[in-house]
Amino acid sequence: MDIRRVTIEDGLVIGGGALVCIAGPCAIEGLEITLRTAERVAQAAAEAGVPAIFKASFDKANRTSLQGFRGIGVDEGLEVLSQVRRQTGLPVLTDVHLPEQAAAAAQVAQLLQVPAFLSRQTDLLAAVAATGRPVAIASTAARP
Repeated sequence: MDIRRVTIEDGLVIGGGALVCIAGPCAIEGLEITLRTAERVAQAAAEAGVPAIFKASFDKANRTSLQGFRGIGVDEGLEVLSQVRRQTGLPVLTDVHLPEQAAAAAQVAQLLQVPAFLSRQTDLLAAVAATGRPVAIASTAARP
């Protein structure tokens, strides 16, 4: 097993020198705007000749203000991502913040991501790994 290369269910290879466009809005705001954004991601990636993965989060819990928009929530957000997948054919990546979100997110997303600020949460990492989906563990760059 080469941990530098991961193949998701569509046969798309990530890592090992393969270039992949991962793009989308930080937080899902609604179905229409998310679908339009996903269509544009697919178009831009096709024009560049690279495969694309659509990334958006149903909840962005790492806001600097309590008043900051976090997203539309897990149930509605996963339904939007499901529609993106069905209508665009793009693989989907989303953040998971709580262990109890992992299984539901894995039913929709082809890749799961654990945000950097949660990357030491053992129960969350175990729950995400238990889904069998490829997992991106985000990290913050070390500063010199």
